[in-house]
Parts: sequence; C-alpha cells; structure tokens
Amino acid sequence: MKVFVFLLVILTANAKTFERCELVRALKADGMGGMELGGWVCLAYWESSYNTAAKNRNKNGSTDYGIFQINSRYWCYDEDDKLGQPNNGCNINCSELLSDDISLSIACAKIIARKQGICAWYGWRDNCKNKDVGKYLSGCGL
Repeated sequence: MKVFVFLLVILTANAKTFERCELVRALKADGMGGMELGGWVCLAYWESSYNTAAKNRNKNGSTDYGIFQINSRYWCYDEDDKLGQPNNGCNINCSELLSDDISLSIACAKIIARKQGICAWYGWRDNCKNKDVGKYLSGCGL
C-alpha cells in the first residue's frame, strides 16, 4: 500500500493542469501563435481540460496521452498497446507526453497538424470547428 501511495504522489507531482491564459502563453512562446492559437487552446480544453496527465484508453486498445490526447497507435510508442503499433510518427514514448513540460506534446501536435490538420482531433471537430475560439484567448493580454 505504501508503494502505491508513493507512486501516486510521484505521478501527481509530475502532472499539471494549466490555467487557460498560462496555456495560451506557453503555446504562443512555443510557436503556436497566430490565428490558430484559439483553436489549439479550445482543442486542449476539450481533449484534456488542460491536464498534462490526461490518459484515455480507446475501444481499439490504443491510448490517448497528455494535454492534446495524442494517440499511441499512430504518434507515439506505448508498450501497453497490445494490438501493434505500425507508426510512431512523433518518434517518442507516449509517457513523455504526460510531462508538465509540454514542449514534446507541442512538437508532436505540430507534426500531426502538418500531416492531417487540426481536424485530426475529435475534440476540435466537435467543439471548436466553426465556433468563436477567440473566447479562449480573451483576457490573456495578447
């Protein structure tokens, strides 16, 4: 039991839930500014509620990781994905996407967006596409 509590404390210590404007500043500083910035913040809200430790197991056996919910089947290596991993498009271990340092998550999201567009994420398609995403930037001093 003590080991479980210790691991839980360690995992929680490495997790971060961003405040909205804090995430806006982090994304902008890492080159995700411009007109699409509101879309990225909207996407992160609907995919993970700005939580870097978010994990979601999918029906197909893959897992979505981190603030952008990046899928293990196509974009990162996950040793627990038993159905095989034909791709590791971002050339990273999925666990690296759970860090409170989101630079790797941003780099991977940029790769996905270049290859598939921001429409690759259901969170964006269902909640941000054709919506006023400017509200996600409101009050952040841009």
